[in-house]
Amino acid sequence: MTVLASPSRGASLWQRWRFHLSALVLIAPIVFGPAWFHQNAFFDGKKGLGQREIGEIAVGPWSVRLAEFKLSEPDAEGRAGHAKEFALALCPACVDQVKAAYLRVGKPRNLRTAGALFSGTPYRQTAEMRVPERTTADDELWLTLEGWDGTLHQATIPIRTASPVMAAWLEKRGRS
Repeated sequence: MTVLASPSRGASLWQRWRFHLSALVLIAPIVFGPAWFHQNAFFDGKKGLGQREIGEIAVGPWSVRLAEFKLSEPDAEGRAGHAKEFALALCPACVDQVKAAYLRVGKPRNLRTAGALFSGTPYRQTAEMRVPERTTADDELWLTLEGWDGTLHQATIPIRTASPVMAAWLEKRGRS
């Protein structure tokens, strides 16, 4: 005669709660799905260039649309300091003429120090710009466009215009 051993406590718990766990697996996408689709539409460009459009900026013979990618304070990047993300769209006429776009706080000394390189398609490029420790809310962002012919064109945008959130963060950081 064979004696069946009673199931262990863990197996018994699993038998009892597996229905509830499967319900959780079905409910999780329903709860978190809308936020995911909202974020995905934002990254696909279906909701615009960024969360806050700065506007059309003339840079030499070209023009670009610049936007603050996220309406938030600069992200802490550990020992690298803080960084802020911006988005850029080249004008349709200058897509074939512009080789690269750069953004930085303060005037660049040369092309090697031009700042964060924008990457992506010409109609939706992003760059994560470093925010130096000594930056104040009165400083300017320098946008540098490099043409395929080697020409450089620059434009300045006051930080208060480019990102009021970052300007407020810089003022708060300067007081503390």
